[in-house]
Amino acid sequence: MASLTALKFLRNSAPTVSVGIVTANLLTLGSEIALLERTGAKLAHIDVMDGCFCPMMTVGPPFIKAIKTSLLKDVHLMIDEPLEKVAEYVAVGADIVTIHPEACSHVHRVLQKLGALTNANDAERGIVRGVALNPGTPLEVLEPLLDQVELISLLAVNPGWSGQKYSAATTRRIARVQRMIADSARDIILCVDGGITKENIAEVAATGADLIVAGSAVFDGKAPEANAHFMLEAVAAARGGRRSVASPEQAAEKASR
Repeated sequence: MASLTALKFLRNSAPTVSVGIVTANLLTLGSEIALLERTGAKLAHIDVMDGCFCPMMTVGPPFIKAIKTSLLKDVHLMIDEPLEKVAEYVAVGADIVTIHPEACSHVHRVLQKLGALTNANDAERGIVRGVALNPGTPLEVLEPLLDQVELISLLAVNPGWSGQKYSAATTRRIARVQRMIADSARDIILCVDGGITKENIAEVAATGADLIVAGSAVFDGKAPEANAHFMLEAVAAARGGRRSVASPEQAAEKASR
């Protein structure tokens, strides 16, 4: 993607899957990343939790810096007051930085700061600025931010608690945000994050979302490469990219070749 900005690369790749890697086997992360690259995945999604904004703690800048990959680093900051922290995440290689308005005293200032930073991987690539909304956050929060973002992520679960199911209300929220994006006349990527499984990914993709985040459904401790193939093919099929999607068993056979 040397000649493309990160936003243009995302638009050309859509619809696709951003694979959450915090649920991978971190002791063999290099191998896990390599298998994602083999599947044709385009993005590695990294959930950064600080134990304050949400109850869990995960990883930080040293972890992101250590990831050596051609995949875009899609960094989701679930942290309190990210204003003084976003520059460090960009410095270690984030291509996409998504923040939460619920966690910011001055959300515009954070987005403006991100817009002034240079991508550490490629100065021509730019930084994709994202905002993520929790399921209970009114969509009206987005309206004053539309001219400062390139990505909107709708969370289908509350951040930081495992085992939650996809909220059905998210589908209605997707339709409303699509109208907001159309009215803005800006190129904004629409992402859905949380509760994505092999059973519901095609249904979520059919809503028209550009990007779908899936982590534990891929890195389930059993067949991550086959799972990634299945998720990518399901998204492509739901949007007319392919005639049919392989079953998980067929995907496993393909991955083993």
